[in-house]
Order: sequence, then C-alpha cells, then structure tokens
Amino acid sequence: MPPKKKTKKTPKKKTAEKENDLEEKYRHSVLDIAVLQDHILSRQYKTMQTELTSKVERPEKEASQLKEELELSKEKQKREQVEQEKDAIIVGLQHKLDNLETDYEKILIETLDSLTSQLSVARRGWEDKSTALHQNYKELLAEFGLKALDI
Repeated sequence: MPPKKKTKKTPKKKTAEKENDLEEKYRHSVLDIAVLQDHILSRQYKTMQTELTSKVERPEKEASQLKEELELSKEKQKREQVEQEKDAIIVGLQHKLDNLETDYEKILIETLDSLTSQLSVARRGWEDKSTALHQNYKELLAEFGLKALDI
C-alpha cells in the first residue's frame, strides 16, 4: 500500500482552536475581572463596615463614659450631702452638749451654794446650842461652887 497522503484540514481546526482559545481566554479574563471586582467590592464593604462600626462604637463609648462620670458625680454629691448632714447633726449635738454642760454647771453651783448656806445655818444653830449648853454647865458648876476655868 502506498503511503497515505496527509490532507490539510488543520487550517479550519487551527482557526477554530484559536477562536476557542481566544474565547476561553476571554471568559477566563472576564471571570478574573469579576473575581477581582468582587474582591474589591468585598474589601470596600469590609472597610465601610469597619468605619461604620467605629462610628457607632465611638458615640456608644462616649455615652457609657459620660454615664459613668454622671454616676460618679451623683455619688460624690450624695456623699457630700450626707457629710453635710452629719456635720449639721454634730453641730446640733455639740450645741446641746454645751447647753447641758452650762445647765449642769448652774445646777451644781446652785446645789453647792444651797448646801453651803444650809451648813452655815446648821453651824449657827450648833454654835447657839453649844453656847447655851456651855452656859448651862457653867451655871451648874457655879451652883456647886466650882469654876469652869479650874476644871
């Protein structure tokens, strides 16, 4: 058998293959572009989401910080008010104590003065009695003929 002759059908196949390759490259490029665009959009979305989250969190942090400051201020004000009330009570009690001290001092002085005057009256009474008794005894001794100075 004689050798077969090669027929040239390749030009159609080559151009078809080239077109297929080109279409395949085009589709691949389109997919790459879509993936890149999607990547860019997702990156932009994440960036925007991060920015919005920080914009939302910042006022929330400020609000919580201001609430804490307000609570601390209220507590401080309450403590100061309680302290002022205690100081007022202490001043009132000190005033009452001073008044009681003055009253007790007056009572003590009056009692001592009264006791002194009662003792003075009692002393005068004892002196009068003792003088009368001495006089009686002198008279009795004189009746018996004795002198009080001799005894």
